[in-house]
Amino acid sequence: MASIKLQEIAHRYPSSDDYALRTLKQTWGDGGAYALLGPSGCGKTTLLNIISGLVRPSEGRVLFDGVDVTDLSTEQRNIAQVFQFPVVYDTMTVAENLAFPLRNRKLAKQEIDLRVADALAMLGLQHRANDRARSLSADDKQKISLGRGLVRTDVEAILFDEPLTVIDPHLKWQLRTELKKIHQRFQHTMIYVTHDQTEALTFADQVIVMYQGAVVQIGTPQQLFESPEHTFVGRFIGSPGMNVLPCNIEGADAVFAGNRIPLQRVISDTGQRYELGVRPEHIQLSASAGIPLNVTSVEDVGRHKIVRGRVEDTLINTIVNDGVGIPENPRIVFDTDKINLYADDYRVGND
Repeated sequence: MASIKLQEIAHRYPSSDDYALRTLKQTWGDGGAYALLGPSGCGKTTLLNIISGLVRPSEGRVLFDGVDVTDLSTEQRNIAQVFQFPVVYDTMTVAENLAFPLRNRKLAKQEIDLRVADALAMLGLQHRANDRARSLSADDKQKISLGRGLVRTDVEAILFDEPLTVIDPHLKWQLRTELKKIHQRFQHTMIYVTHDQTEALTFADQVIVMYQGAVVQIGTPQQLFESPEHTFVGRFIGSPGMNVLPCNIEGADAVFAGNRIPLQRVISDTGQRYELGVRPEHIQLSASAGIPLNVTSVEDVGRHKIVRGRVEDTLINTIVNDGVGIPENPRIVFDTDKINLYADDYRVGND
């Protein structure tokens, strides 16, 4: 396993004038579980391919445990990579597919058999061990791809590029759980690319959120939820995401739609664009106090209801727990200690 250091990494494809990956300086620790999270086109797969050696960065260097590997191939970096779509040998059996990378490294047969048996049990494919891969479903073929990446214990890092995309939804939770167990058992450095926040937040110890080619926040799932450092992070994380409300600053208050909201600190107004960020979970509905809400829809999702509405031209979502009534003419009240303030999309700290 290796720590991975990115020294002023940036990348621009020859066909584009813009950078697919903006300058990034970051170190990821040996044995960590990381997720690269963001929408399509944000640069996460480009970054993963730079780490693996499939793409050479336009600028900067990549170091594994302090050794410069920028010009080394994937094989020379000793990386295992699992791709979005299955990569298997159809003429081989399931067990032979799993054994293939181990045989290439000339491991003893007993060791190969033990690791293959372990992988088969982890993936629930014991009963298909001797079946040709061509006879398997897309789900099971992707399980083999996962197994081939995980069966080796000598790799510097294991990289996953949206590996559960083709997996049936009811199997995804099981495989995410298994990946987490494997990480806890072997302490591989693992980097997992996904656009699915559930996958990222359940797999990773640290989530790297990317937006428009840049890393906008690195943190634990709790940090991303409670203290998004960028308005994109707040909107992207959560279901529904954080409400972002345009406001003006007057001393220790924010003014939203003509209503004063205490910030419990004085902000020096420098003419920046200010916004409040408040989670739907941190807004209550009241029949008498607060800001009038024009309700446009109510969605019952089982454990709670999502109430969607407007205050002037601003969309606002709030969550109402099951069994709690919704006033006929509701008003919204914010949990003021749960409000984040943003200037030009970036969070204003409390110091």
